[in-house]
Amino acid sequence: MTSWAEFEKAEPEFAATVRERFGMYKHHVLGTLRRDGSPRLTGLEADFRFEQMWLGMMPDSLKARDLLRDPRFSLFANPGEGAEMTHGDVRVSGRAIEEVDEALKERYVAETNAPTPFHLFRVELGEVSAVGLEGQEIVVRNWRPGAPVRAIRRGNDAESARAEG
Repeated sequence: MTSWAEFEKAEPEFAATVRERFGMYKHHVLGTLRRDGSPRLTGLEADFRFEQMWLGMMPDSLKARDLLRDPRFSLFANPGEGAEMTHGDVRVSGRAIEEVDEALKERYVAETNAPTPFHLFRVELGEVSAVGLEGQEIVVRNWRPGAPVRAIRRGNDAESARAEG
């Protein structure tokens, strides 16, 4: 796992694309794991500051309890309106680590005016993906810590898939 700052340093162009995509809409879809291991999908706002990606939640919310029990998550950027996929799909996955530093949480509240009390989770990235259309091809870009961005391009036929990077 790696921090947002480390991701930005390793892949600045891809990180800027992902951050911009999350910035287009306020609400996104968070996937967590319930106690029984089944998935839970809920709405969530993502925030970028202090060189990190943050997830804030109301105290004792189901999604916060899920993450406190099992920090694995996936966050899908709001796809927007219509079916055109103008901006493509973006997803980050990894672990959400609860921030316990009260001074940092106070600084966060001062900058965001977040309601208190709240849970604040710092994102540790395990994977970042973006899917979009380029001409007649679907392009899937994927990044994992320690590796460069990998792209797979695919047309309408199964034979046309090819990897880059």
